[in-house]
Amino acid sequence: MHNSEFLSPVQSGTQRGTNRSILNNKKSGKGKKKSVFEAYMTKEEVSAGLKRGELIQGPLRINPKKFHEAYLPSPDGVRDLFIDGVVPRNRALNGDVVVVKLLPQEQWKVLKNDVCEDDDTPGHSTGNKQHALSPHLMKSSAKNPDLIIEAKVDSSAEDGHESALIGCLQKEIKDQDKLGAIEEKTSKQGDPKTFSDDCFQKTAKVVYILEKKHSRAATGFIKPLSDKSSDLARKRALFSPVDHRLPRIYVPLGDCPHDFAIHPETYANTLFICSITAWRDDSNFAEGKLMKSLGQAGEIEPETEGILVEYGVDFSDFPDKVLQCLPQDLPWTIPQEEFQKRKDLRNECIFTIDPATARDLDDALSCKPLPDGNFEVGVHIADVSYFVAEGSALDIMASERATSVYLVQKVIPMLPRLLCEELCSLNPMTDRLTFSVIWKITPQGEILDEWFGRSVICSCVKLSYDHAQNMINHPDKKIEQHELPPVSPQHTINEIHQAVLNLHLIAQNLRKQRFDDGALRLDQLKLTFTLDKESGLPQGCYIYQYRDSNKLVEEFMLLANMAVAHHIYRRFPEEALLRRHPPPQTKMLNDLIEFCDQMGLQLDFSSSGTLHKSLNDQFETDEYSAARKEVLTNMCSRPMQMAVYFCTGALKDETLFHHYALNVPLYTHFTSPIRRFADVIVHRLLAASLGCGPPLKMPKEVIQKQADHCNDRKTASKRVQELSAELFFSVFVKECGPLESEAMVMGVLNEAFDVIVLRFGVQKRIYCNSLPLVNSHFQQVGKRPELTLLWEPEKKGEEPVRQVISIFTLVEVVLKSDNVPLKYTAVLKSPEAQ
Repeated sequence: MHNSEFLSPVQSGTQRGTNRSILNNKKSGKGKKKSVFEAYMTKEEVSAGLKRGELIQGPLRINPKKFHEAYLPSPDGVRDLFIDGVVPRNRALNGDVVVVKLLPQEQWKVLKNDVCEDDDTPGHSTGNKQHALSPHLMKSSAKNPDLIIEAKVDSSAEDGHESALIGCLQKEIKDQDKLGAIEEKTSKQGDPKTFSDDCFQKTAKVVYILEKKHSRAATGFIKPLSDKSSDLARKRALFSPVDHRLPRIYVPLGDCPHDFAIHPETYANTLFICSITAWRDDSNFAEGKLMKSLGQAGEIEPETEGILVEYGVDFSDFPDKVLQCLPQDLPWTIPQEEFQKRKDLRNECIFTIDPATARDLDDALSCKPLPDGNFEVGVHIADVSYFVAEGSALDIMASERATSVYLVQKVIPMLPRLLCEELCSLNPMTDRLTFSVIWKITPQGEILDEWFGRSVICSCVKLSYDHAQNMINHPDKKIEQHELPPVSPQHTINEIHQAVLNLHLIAQNLRKQRFDDGALRLDQLKLTFTLDKESGLPQGCYIYQYRDSNKLVEEFMLLANMAVAHHIYRRFPEEALLRRHPPPQTKMLNDLIEFCDQMGLQLDFSSSGTLHKSLNDQFETDEYSAARKEVLTNMCSRPMQMAVYFCTGALKDETLFHHYALNVPLYTHFTSPIRRFADVIVHRLLAASLGCGPPLKMPKEVIQKQADHCNDRKTASKRVQELSAELFFSVFVKECGPLESEAMVMGVLNEAFDVIVLRFGVQKRIYCNSLPLVNSHFQQVGKRPELTLLWEPEKKGEEPVRQVISIFTLVEVVLKSDNVPLKYTAVLKSPEAQ
C-alpha cells in the first residue's frame, strides 16, 4: 500500500492506543483517519486569546534534519516552545508566523536532567543537560532511531522520508509509554509542578497562521500513485519535495508531461517546481499545481532556479514601467544644478577598494593629511536615492526585492543593471553623485569633527583587495603603473599608496579600540570557487582569506554606519531605521557555557567583549589552533540571534536598540544602497534631516513594515547564498572528487559524530553504521563525550583497531559523491589508512 495512508507522527498527547492503531493500519493497509488536522481558530478568537495571554505568536522554525520537530521562540527568551509532530504543526510551513496554544503540562516533554527527581524520564529536547555532547546534540539512548533516520534521509530522499516517518511514530509511542509511567508516578507523588521547570520542555500546537511567510513553492520530483487503478491515480500524480519539511503534494495529472502516465521512469530524475494551492484538514497531502520543469536534478542552472523560486527571489527582468524611471538620454551626465547643491570633491584623491570581480561599486574612501598631523577621512557612498524617486515603479520594485542576492555564478540585482553598474556605480574617472561622511580624525582614531552631505566625486582608481593588500604589505615599495588598473592623471600612484597606508594605520587603531570597548567578531569560513569560463562548472575552491585590506574597508564602513545612525536618530527619534542585534538566546547560551565547562574550555560569556577576548586567548599557536578555534567559533555562533532592522518609533525601550556584536547603542546600514533597500531609506532620512532632500513622508508604521520585509528578504537571501555554495561544492566533489582532507571533530553523538573538513570548511556528519566497525561504544569520560570505534582488522586473526573520537580529535576523511544528485558523503579513513 502506498504510504499516503500515513505520513506524519500524530500529535503529542494523543492516546497511545490510537497511535498503535494508526501504526497497525499502516502495516495492514486498513483504515483511514477522516480528520487529520484541527480546524483553525477564527481571527476573533485568536485576537482575544493573544490579548488574554492564552495564545503565543512567533515565527515557526522546522528542524531540517528532523522534520517532525518544530520550534517557536519562547516569550521569556529561555527555552523555545516545542511542536512535536506534523499534526500539531497544523499545515504551517517553515518561516510562517503562527499562533500556538500551549498543551497541558502533563503533555510537556520531560527532560532527563541532573536536577530532575526521576532518572527514568524520557529525554526529548533540544535544550537541556543531555546536550553535554555538544550545545545542539543531545545524549540519546543506544537505540535512538533518530540517528538511523538521519542517515537514511541523508542518503535517499524517498526511502528516508517514509522510514523516518514510521520511525518517528514508533519512537513517539515509546516516549508516550514512558511519559505514561511518569504521569502515573507523578500522580502518586503529587502535582507535577513539584518538578523543576528545567525538567520540562513546553509543547504547543498551531491554532492559526497569521502570515504565510513561506513561498509555498517547492522543488522536487513527480511519480505516479502506487494504486494505479484508483480514481485518484487516474487524475493525479504525487509530487515529493526535496525539502523534507514540506508535505507531499497531489498535482493534477494534466499538469505533468503528456507521456508521464505511460513512461513515468523518463522523469525520475527531472526536477520540477510545484506551488502549494491548498491543504485541507482531512488530508496528509497538500494540493498543488505543477509550475514548470526545471531540467535534470544535479545540474547547476535547474537547481539554482529551483532555489530562487523556493525562497521567493524575484529574478525576472525589470519591466518597461520600471526601466522608464531611469534616465533615457544616454550617456547620462550630472545636471549642472546638482553641482550647486553639492560639495564638489572631484579633485580629491578618492578611490574604491572592492573584490576584483565587483561591478557594483557603491563605496569609496579618501584620506588627506592635514597640517596639524591629523587626517581628513571621507566615506563616499553612491547616491542611489537621487535616481529612485519615492513612490515610483522603480522604488516599489526595489522595496519588494529589498536586497540583491549573490549566488556563486551570478547576482540577482535589487536595481536594474543600468543603475547598479553604470549610473550609481562609482566607476573610476567618472563623475558620480554621492552621499559623504567626512571626519577630521587623529592617527589614533579619535574623531574631532564630522560632516554629512551630498557630494560629487570622481574616483581616481578602482583598487581590488589584492592591490590594497600589496600596498599594505610593502609600505616602502614603489608601486609600478603596470601593477594597478588605470589611474587618473590628477593623482600619482604614490599619493594613492600613501592614502591606503594612512587609512590602514587609522583602521588598525579604530579596530583595536572597538574590541577594547567590547565588540565581538565570530568569523565563519567562507568557500570561494573558481569556475570554468565555458562550462560554468567549478574547477577549484578555496577558503576566502580575510586580510588587512578587508579590515580597512570594514572599519570605515562601520564608522560611517554608526555616525549616520546617531545623526538620523537625533533628528527623527520616532522614524529612524536602525539595526539592532539582540543578545544570545539564554537557554542555548547556558547549554554552551555548561558544555565549555565540561570540556575544560575557559570562555567568558558575560559580555560580547569578554567572549571575543577569551575566544582569541583560548588556544596556543600550533598548526591546528586555527581549526580548534573554528570549531569553537561555530559552537559560539549557535546561540547568537540574527541582527534585524527596526523603526525606532516601534520599539519604545531604547536599551533594545543595542547591537550586541558591535557593542554599540545605535547602528544602521548606510553604506550599500545599490544592494540593500534599507540603506536607501536611511539615505532618504539623512537627506531629509540635512534639508538636502524631500521632507520625510513615511510614517513610522510604514517604515517598520518595510523593516520587517527587509529582514525577511535578507534571511532568504542569506539562505539562498548558502544553498548556492552547497550546490557548487556538491558539483565540485562530483567533478573533482574523491577529495581527501583532515577534519576536526566538533560534536559527538552515541552513534555518530560531526566534523569540520579543514581544507574546505564544510561540516559533515559521519555515522557509525556506515563504517566497517566491529563495534562502537559511547561514554562520558568525566563529563566529556567520547566515542570509541573498533575497526574491523584488515587481515583475519588480527585485533580490531581502536580509535577514540572526542571534541577536537583530528581525523582523515574522504569526500565522495553519492549516486543521489547533489549528495556527497564524508568517509572516515581507518586509523591504519591515515
